Amino acid sequence: MGKTKIGIIGCGMISDAYFKAAQKFNILEVAACADVIADRSAQKQEAWGAESMSYEALLGRKDLEVIINLTPPLAHSKVTTDILNAGKHAYSEKPFGVDADDAAKVIALAKTKNLRVGSAPDTFMGAGQQTARKLIDDGWIGKPLAGTAIVMGRGPEKWGQAPFFYDYGAGPMLDLGPYYITSLVNMLGAAESVTAVTRRFDDFRTLGAEVSDAYKDQYKPYDKYPVTVTTHLTGVIEFKCGAVITVISSFDVYKHGHSPIEIYGSQGSLQVPDPNTFGGPVKVFRPEVGEWETVAMPFRYSENSRSIGVADMAYALRSGRKHRANGELANHVLEIMLAFDKSSKAGGKVMLETTCERPEALPLGLDEGMLPE
Repeated sequence: MGKTKIGIIGCGMISDAYFKAAQKFNILEVAACADVIADRSAQKQEAWGAESMSYEALLGRKDLEVIINLTPPLAHSKVTTDILNAGKHAYSEKPFGVDADDAAKVIALAKTKNLRVGSAPDTFMGAGQQTARKLIDDGWIGKPLAGTAIVMGRGPEKWGQAPFFYDYGAGPMLDLGPYYITSLVNMLGAAESVTAVTRRFDDFRTLGAEVSDAYKDQYKPYDKYPVTVTTHLTGVIEFKCGAVITVISSFDVYKHGHSPIEIYGSQGSLQVPDPNTFGGPVKVFRPEVGEWETVAMPFRYSENSRSIGVADMAYALRSGRKHRANGELANHVLEIMLAFDKSSKAGGKVMLETTCERPEALPLGLDEGMLPE
């Protein structure tokens, strides 16, 4: 099987993880890269061998089948639209978009052009998340009834080079929420409603010791940066399977002691590992045992494997099957996340308009660097 040639648009912080992980998948070849700051893509060419070129040249390159969009969140829908209009399949970094209408237009355009769209996170395809899902599917905790998904910290102002985390399109929900909500949908299926209360406790936060070139003319280290998003979001997601999951996502907490995700079933409980990683541990509690037990992870890809969603898309293009980190999943996750602020503003439950299929589980016994055809 020949390699699928891919391009990368956006050579910032996350791009090295994609360049590196793509090398482990036999089907992928990162052939080209572009960035609005030309020096960045030139550096990636030197480091990884992908040819550095302009945005327009990359979109026009005929040998590229899939283009990965690693631009900032506010640009995701626009750049993905450009990729589709160039006749390429598109895979975006999370979130899928920052506006529900724009994201819906991307889905519609892909269908019109008979092209595929996908989006991070693809961590749900890692060994930890796949093991947790198999335990649920195999009935280890019975019927899922309730649970928690909690991601809290003091915020990323220590990364002064990335103050956009407090801009519209970011915040704790759209930045970290995709990992947690996608994990829940992978395990439980589509959701039907969100009821939430959200807050912004500070109008300004202080940048860290480093400020990137893009902001250095406006901000100096330890300057105050305006907060334009809610920074503490708490609510309940009701899933179509009947499970009720309490979610908290916050940049306002110094320390907490909660597990990332726990699922409570009719016959036991499950501790799910951090969905921002590919590994474990995975723990299960059953009353006949009386304590948490760490479960062996029988799946591949427990280390950082960002690009696995792109590799899965490449295999799916060859076989015609549905790829796992697909646009419908990402669009449903986006609506769930946006519904937290929407519910808080409305003062009540928000019924979701989108839905999706649960991504197909990965099989056991995969060889390293391979995925199902």
